[in-house]
Amino acid sequence: MRIAVNTIFLQKNNLEGYGYFVQEIFKRLAVKYLEHEFIFLFDRDFDKQFIFSSNIKPVIIKPKARHALAFKFWYDVKLTLVLRSIKPDIVIQPYGFCSLTTKFPQLLVLHDLAFLHYPKFISKQHLLYYKKFTPKFLKKAKHIATVSEFSKQDISNQYKTSSEKISVVYSAAKPVFATIPYVLQSAVKEKYTDGCEYFLFTGGIHPRKNLLTLLKAFSVFKKRQQSNMKLVVAGRLAWKNNDLLDKLETYKYRNDVVLLGYVKEEELVNITASAYALIFPSFFEGFGVPPLEAMQCNVPVITSNVSSMPEICGAAALYANPNSYNELAEKMMQLYKDETLRNKIIDEGKEQCKKFNWNTTADLMWQTILKTVG
Repeated sequence: MRIAVNTIFLQKNNLEGYGYFVQEIFKRLAVKYLEHEFIFLFDRDFDKQFIFSSNIKPVIIKPKARHALAFKFWYDVKLTLVLRSIKPDIVIQPYGFCSLTTKFPQLLVLHDLAFLHYPKFISKQHLLYYKKFTPKFLKKAKHIATVSEFSKQDISNQYKTSSEKISVVYSAAKPVFATIPYVLQSAVKEKYTDGCEYFLFTGGIHPRKNLLTLLKAFSVFKKRQQSNMKLVVAGRLAWKNNDLLDKLETYKYRNDVVLLGYVKEEELVNITASAYALIFPSFFEGFGVPPLEAMQCNVPVITSNVSSMPEICGAAALYANPNSYNELAEKMMQLYKDETLRNKIIDEGKEQCKKFNWNTTADLMWQTILKTVG
């Protein structure tokens, strides 16, 4: 079987959500199924680290696809022409877009419909593109994969798509996220928070991640607890972050907030494993990886009670309304004051995170590939 995979997000030193998803799945599938040929489709020069096995053939299709007009040209013109020469049995489209002009069967991976539920959190140009073409992509794709039962139901309801056409292929956290020795935890705290305990947020600094509510909740926590607890934010500055940065300039507890920016994975593991708790108050997630990363590190989780988070976290988290900073603060204080509860959440997390791993995800993707090929 000849399997073409859109790998434009496999970029060295810039491997975030989509890129991790593609890397972890297809490096496993390529190595496991050496009898099949995998064609990796890049839109720029690629790094050889992404050619995981001898049965992978890289193909570069330029120009780069990084804005609405370029998306249309790359998917419907350049990609279609290349696919005619490759003649794949299936084309994997992992980023929510697909070609509307090719005749080869496509497996579309649509992680979530955040743009529909929170349109203000996306640029106008991209919003118009998503709204216009997503229904066409869903109709064109032979089969659809998504990362949670929540997203499956959401896609089915919003676009009247048969649930039989949608398969759930859960995401996962990397195995590298794990507990670390107490001595190393102490060193991490000394490095970043002068030895103090800290709440942690990880992920891109973006309005959908709801950091303004987290700052308000942290203020309430600090006022009521009179604690030296810090708040550490690890993640790159993404879209529309000026409001957050402006608020921080006059924030009463600014000296207790540590903005780390983008952190390399090895260091992020240490920062996560040393945290008192992970706070993940996102308004909307199709899956949500950071809570699982924390669970694998034996770190308790407080997260939103909306979208996919209850499905992914189960009984292994405390939940709060993402629109209520008081409710989020209450959960932070509850965890801080009740060590028995904190230990219970940690123990629940040890079991919950075992339900999601990349080997299982790769197997689910393979079954979905076979279903698409028919």
